Amino acid sequence: MSEVSAPQVGATAAPAMGIDEVGAGAARIVRNVEEVIAGKRDAVTAALTVLLAEGHLLIEDVPGVGKTMLAKALARSVDCTVSRIQFTPDLLPSDVTGVSVFDQSSRRFEFKHGPVFANIVIGDEINRASPKTQSALLECMEERQVTADGTTYRLEQPFTVVATQNPVEMEGTYPLPEAQRDRFMARISMGYPAPGDELAMLAQRETASPLDALQPVVSIDELRAMIAAVHHVYTSQAVKEYAVELARATRDDRQLRLGASPRATLQLIRAAKAHAAMHGRDFVLPDDVDALAVPVLAHRLVPTSRAVGGHDRDGGPLIDAIVRRVVADTPVPVGSARRE
Repeated sequence: MSEVSAPQVGATAAPAMGIDEVGAGAARIVRNVEEVIAGKRDAVTAALTVLLAEGHLLIEDVPGVGKTMLAKALARSVDCTVSRIQFTPDLLPSDVTGVSVFDQSSRRFEFKHGPVFANIVIGDEINRASPKTQSALLECMEERQVTADGTTYRLEQPFTVVATQNPVEMEGTYPLPEAQRDRFMARISMGYPAPGDELAMLAQRETASPLDALQPVVSIDELRAMIAAVHHVYTSQAVKEYAVELARATRDDRQLRLGASPRATLQLIRAAKAHAAMHGRDFVLPDDVDALAVPVLAHRLVPTSRAVGGHDRDGGPLIDAIVRRVVADTPVPVGSARRE
């Protein structure tokens, strides 16, 4: 099997960046996104945390609350390559990854890159595509590569998928399999806006969309430097053990038939490092882990049928409550604001 590297747009060596600069850059991105998404600071911050941790984000909520708008605003805030895929029932895997086409002049097959070859890939309504098409993203999301006709093509770095999906109860949706959900670092919901924010939105978008005027505030090299700085955030042995205990507790919980995977533990620490850097720290606290436990762990867990009972089919509110209970019951190491 041969291997081909994807063309790296602006792939110069990332400059060294201090933690203070990471925090300043993150603040610029958050303010820029909030020009479009008002009153959703937690969702915006979580999305940026995933981007800096080199993870993938799943935004789940009812239609019309700004899922795609958040993904677009985040992508436009960084000067990098961006693509968008509208997932539909008739979408094919090759429509996502690319396809080999016969070139008459050279009399050979040439691989035409699909939309997945970008720094930020927006997957709109991912659960409206068939499971076969959904699985086209598995290799991309985990290994940052695409294999076609015996050749492996490397994706550009950084690479992040920001996918939106509608609740599984809605008509025309296919639930994401557990293996697909586990590859998303975090899942967040937008929720309905506050009355004041909704009223401001009506005035702001009466004649034009603020997304059209949004400009990048961070270059691709600056983003790479921010990500590199996040890699060097220190995580103590005690914090690592705390994250492992949280994951282990979900595996032993009687209300869950599927607990957090080792990948979940790894991504929880990576997200905590990004969270710490965004707050100007070059070390991780247990509070960083606590803050991200629900968005990073909840979507990976599957409740027992007895636990679901009268809850909705996905059991989302129930699972969130279970994760919060697990966090509250797990002893924390010294240094946490939650420690009594």
